Amino acid sequence: MTVAYLLLDGTPQRLSLEEAERLAPGQQFLWLHLDGRDEASLEKVRADESIPLAARSALFAHETRPRCTVMNGGALINLRGLGSTPADDPDPLVSIRIWTEKGRAITVSFRNIAAYAPVADRFMDGRILDPGDLISAIADEITDSLDPDVAALGDRLDEIESALDGMPPTKLRRQVAEIRSQAIIYRRFIVPQRQALERIAQNELSWLDPADHVHLREAADRCARMAEELEAVRERSALAHEELTDLRAEQLDRRSLLISIVALIFLPVTFVTGLLGMNVEGIPFAQERWAFWGVFAFCALIAAAVGLWFTVTRWVNR
Repeated sequence: MTVAYLLLDGTPQRLSLEEAERLAPGQQFLWLHLDGRDEASLEKVRADESIPLAARSALFAHETRPRCTVMNGGALINLRGLGSTPADDPDPLVSIRIWTEKGRAITVSFRNIAAYAPVADRFMDGRILDPGDLISAIADEITDSLDPDVAALGDRLDEIESALDGMPPTKLRRQVAEIRSQAIIYRRFIVPQRQALERIAQNELSWLDPADHVHLREAADRCARMAEELEAVRERSALAHEELTDLRAEQLDRRSLLISIVALIFLPVTFVTGLLGMNVEGIPFAQERWAFWGVFAFCALIAAAVGLWFTVTRWVNR
């Protein structure tokens, strides 16, 4: 959705793009939020030569990574946050592209980012008065929404580590792989996002006041903490995966050992029955009435003796 926010005589207003363009000159601050899929709105920005060409190209790039570039007194900032419509985009983190300069900010999103609605509410409440406030608010909302998700990954891994001895390794391995994959995806964007926020916080731009610097550094610190936690989750996931692999191998070894023990118990019995089952003359006691039960008892004795030997030598308990 393409919409404009304007401080009109100190009062925040939500307007259409056409109304904002008519009223914006001489006003304190204009924020244009553009839907990247709305070509009509994008064409107006593409034709705005007051924005550097490199910034205009970056605003409409489909593939972005978090970054910050200062040019001509303004700043181009790309950030990533949680999407508000997962069905619209399989990627859990969607991008928002920001061009800011004195008195104006332009944000472009090709997908719906969850941070937009809270930031828009802040503007309408009168808590965003300049581009620095807007960038700080977006950074705060992104980190506020990401923090619980990152913590949840660690909590899920804690539960899996506690359940290692009680659940099938195959099921747990799938869960561990899912957590590790999500941690890698998050970390891929959070690490450069921290660098982008640190860079904008270090620049002495005229529209950034000391409070903005404090908020941006705080958001960068939170990104750094999340990156460290994601790295820990990734390493713990690798260790949990190795442990689950070892548990599965141990289960297979135990089952193979049990099968081997059963086979070894019945091996001499099979030899005896095979020997006495030959269709040749001269088999001892073949005509005796007790012969069958005698052979049965002999085979049972052999099986019991072999089983007892395995028990005494602790093969059964391995």
